Amino acid sequence: MKNQNHPFHLVDPSPWPLTSSIGAMTMTSGIVMWFHMKMSYIMITGMLIIIMSMIQWWRDIIREGTFQGKHTIIVTKGLKYGMILFIISEVFFFISFFWTFFHSSLAPTMEIGMMWPPKGIMTFNPMDIPLLNTTILLCSGITITWAHHSIINMNHSQTVKGLFLTVILGLYFTMLQAYEYMESPFTMSDSVYGSCFFIATGFHGLHVIIGTTFLIICLMRTMKFHFSSKHHFGFEAAAWYWHFVDVVWLFLYISIYWWGS
Repeated sequence: MKNQNHPFHLVDPSPWPLTSSIGAMTMTSGIVMWFHMKMSYIMITGMLIIIMSMIQWWRDIIREGTFQGKHTIIVTKGLKYGMILFIISEVFFFISFFWTFFHSSLAPTMEIGMMWPPKGIMTFNPMDIPLLNTTILLCSGITITWAHHSIINMNHSQTVKGLFLTVILGLYFTMLQAYEYMESPFTMSDSVYGSCFFIATGFHGLHVIIGTTFLIICLMRTMKFHFSSKHHFGFEAAAWYWHFVDVVWLFLYISIYWWGS
């Protein structure tokens, strides 16, 4: 850093944006072929390209921020603003699903029997697995906060324990949601209710998987002592994202599972 005359980080040339784009295009094309021709190998190839690009791209960023000292205070502030804007965009992403749900449920049309839930739809009991999943995510919010306070207080063992429990709870949530989908009495093609339900809860489930992956990487980095009480934005971003996932689930549970049923 002694030859750097500015506080900003100029990113080194990297091939990973290009390989990630190729992987995303391959995976998307493969999904279309999987839907229409039952051929999954192109989709799997695209997913493997994306995973390989992610691993190597994250490796380079960890190297720049942790070992080369390129993530200065000003750079970290910019990363925080970027993460905040990303979460705001995600909020509006889910608002579109809630808008669709309430537009259809508050004024049911003749096509669905002028009733909500639509005629013939057997909904989930909100006091069963949905309530358990709500409890799991609320508990995970407690454990990630425990880990966050532990890293600020330089308590390494408590940080590892809190992160490990959060990862376990995230995986448990995903397993229960997969079981719920397999036991569902309706499908995505069952009127607007099925579409709204599986699109909203499915995208939330995808965000839980992404957040869990985020936390697993943070757990591995914590065990390698990459974070300090002053320099741990990677962990902080994961915690913000996880709290966002928790809040979205609360709205999903109240509106779709409880009120909507």
